[in-house]
This record gives sequence, structure tokens and C-alpha cells, in this order.
Amino acid sequence: MSTQADVPKGWERVSAEGPGPFVTTELLRRPDGRLVRWRSRGQRKAGASRTGDAAAARAALSEPVWWRPRRRGWWMSVLFSLGSLCFAVAAIAAQWASNPRPSIDVTFFVGSLLFTSAAYLQYSEAVNAERGSAADGRRVHWRPVSWEPRRIDWLASLIQLVGTIFFNISTFAAMKHGLSTHQVNARVWAPDVFGSICFLLSSELAYAEVCHRWICLRGGSLSWRIVALNLLGSIAFGAAAIASLTEPSSGEPVSARIANGGTAFGGVCFLIAALALMPEARIEESAAHSASSDI
Repeated sequence: MSTQADVPKGWERVSAEGPGPFVTTELLRRPDGRLVRWRSRGQRKAGASRTGDAAAARAALSEPVWWRPRRRGWWMSVLFSLGSLCFAVAAIAAQWASNPRPSIDVTFFVGSLLFTSAAYLQYSEAVNAERGSAADGRRVHWRPVSWEPRRIDWLASLIQLVGTIFFNISTFAAMKHGLSTHQVNARVWAPDVFGSICFLLSSELAYAEVCHRWICLRGGSLSWRIVALNLLGSIAFGAAAIASLTEPSSGEPVSARIANGGTAFGGVCFLIAALALMPEARIEESAAHSASSDI
């Protein structure tokens, strides 16, 4: 499937931008000569306002920003927030605990399950995103999976989903005590590192999608602040993973303080970014509704 938007009959592509081989934004000319800017992230987040159903768009805009339980994006935000909170709280508790506590390991595991649930909703959002650059009234049947490696948002969401599964494996193994140093490094540390790498790659792809290049600074954009926070959180998770390697000589992690601090800081970054998804959706819905009203 093309990385570009489906252009309605009579419309013309003027220019396209994106990092590397990906197209994340296009400038389009309508039949009446007006120019329209299409953005891949905005297209996904706009939701019902892109369907061409005016009643559905108005209903979406009338809902409270912080309470939208009928929206997939709302649940994605809530689940990511709860998962992030679990990781932050468990890491802080681990830092101050005098000895290992099963409740801390269980909290990490629950947080990883919440991450996986939210990551699948994010992947589903990418799979089922509208391809058209203008509301035309067509409805797309829901699909559970797809294969679209030429789309940067699809790649980012899939890689993050895989990363959460690595965290499931790592946190589940960590609940079993009495493991040898080798077993801890193989069953807990290794999947934790792979999960952190996946999060870092996914965050950079999401960041590039918003920037339309690999690096940019757009502090005035809420979308940019969200992906920047996620990238910062992923870097913190990566540092925590490296520091949690158990040294064979002592049987202790390289630095428990860095491991716990990095996890807690990363969890807070993810929490703020996840909560910001709710107002971001409203901003994109309002913009899409205004644009569709002019067509």
C-alpha cells in the first residue's frame, strides 16, 4: 500500500515530505484551486471527523475531552497512562524498599499488560486509519492486522507492540525468585533490553512522523511535545535497562539507582504524553471538521 494519501478525483498533489522513504505530509490542490495540507498523524487522530458523517463529527466534538469511553483513542490514552503509572510507582517503591517485595514485581507485570493492551489499540488505529485526504463518506471495515511496512506510523506502532511483549516476558520472569545470575540476565534483563530498543525505535519513528524529517524542534505543537516526551522516556528506559544488568561477581545490578530512577523518569514521561493524547485528538478533530465543512 502506498505511503501517500488517496487523492480524490480532481485533486492534485503539489508536494510531499517525510523522513527517508516515508511520506508523512502532502500539500494538495482541490478542484477549486484551494490548497489543503494532509498529515498522516492528524489523519489518524481526527477519527470520526474524517468520515464525511457530519452528525458523527459533531457528536465527537460535543463530548468532553477527558471522558470519551466510546472512543478507541481514549482507551489507548487511559491504558498507556495506567501502565506508565504502574512502572513509575513500582520503580520508586523499588528504590526505597529495603528488600525485594513481590507486590513491586506484580505492579511491573500489570503495567506491562496495560502497555500491551494500549499498544494494540495504537496498532489498530494505524491499521484502520482513513487513507483518503478528504472526507468522502466511505467507511472502512475494521481490520485486526495488516502488512504495510512502507507506512511509518504502521511500523512505529508494530515495533512498540513487539516491545511491550518483551516487557511482558521480562516482568513475568522477574516475579520468580531464586533465579541464578545467568538466569536473571537471560530471562529478565535480555527481554527488557530488547523491549527498550523497540520502544526507542518506535519513538524515533513517531517523532520523525510529526517532524516530517528525522529531527526537528517544534515546541508549539502538542503532537511534537507528545512524541518528544515519548522519545525522552524511551531513552530513560534504555538507560535503566543497561544499568539493571546483574554482575556475576556480586549478584547485584550495575546500578540499582540508575535502573529505578530511569524507569521512574521514563514512566512519568510516558504518563504525561499519554494523557496529552486526549486534547490532541480534540485539536485534530476540530481541524478536520473545519476543513471538511469547507469542501
